[in-house]
Amino acid sequence: MSQPLITLYDVPASIPQPWAPNIWRVRFILNFKRLHYRTVWIEFSDVEATLRSINAPPTAYRSDGRPIYSLPVIVDSLRSRSHPTVLSNANIIAEYLEVTYPARPIFPDGSRAVQSLFVHYIQEVFAKPLLPILVPLTHQVLPERSQAHFRGAGAGVQLTGAQREQAWRAVKEQFDFLASILDKNNGADGNGVVVMGNDVSYADFALCSVLIWIERVSPHDGWARVRQWNNDRWVRLWNKCKDYMDVL
Repeated sequence: MSQPLITLYDVPASIPQPWAPNIWRVRFILNFKRLHYRTVWIEFSDVEATLRSINAPPTAYRSDGRPIYSLPVIVDSLRSRSHPTVLSNANIIAEYLEVTYPARPIFPDGSRAVQSLFVHYIQEVFAKPLLPILVPLTHQVLPERSQAHFRGAGAGVQLTGAQREQAWRAVKEQFDFLASILDKNNGADGNGVVVMGNDVSYADFALCSVLIWIERVSPHDGWARVRQWNNDRWVRLWNKCKDYMDVL
């Protein structure tokens, strides 16, 4: 019999490697903890129907009470084939994987609250200036059906040259600020690259997931810029995390 697996649901694209940062946060954890998993690819237009069919919990609710279904989602059959655990929301999944599979922890002792706050900052503040740049570029690399799913929502609207440069200046302000904070770790691992000072953790995976998004959808513009910022700090973080970038 084949070994039971954790199934990770992700969205396909025309580029060779996956791009979605919230899903990468989960993939990093699965790879770091050396858990057996597989990826199932579903287009955006099929997400709600697919997640309903596996009884995945909604990630939010609209003002009228209708549920919203989104990725990442995992189905964990490693512990029980007959009663698999189905979870949505990257942070909920991270907490579950840490508690259920405590070997190779992503939350060093006493760091859970601080890391949770850091990840919230990455998602709600740090990454926000990237949206007008990367969302249209991401739209371009989606399959046609998924592109059609987002038409009319402004996803395909490209910035002009001046608008793009202004947007990148706002992005760099966030990177510069974060670099100044992480520089306070200098002396811990010799260069202050990782958030917790010595070993990679969930906070680093959340941050590196944003770097992957930039590199996947804007390798010659966005990543070419970012990799040169802050004394190559972001390339060094990438290298710290690259052993956990497998796609299974």
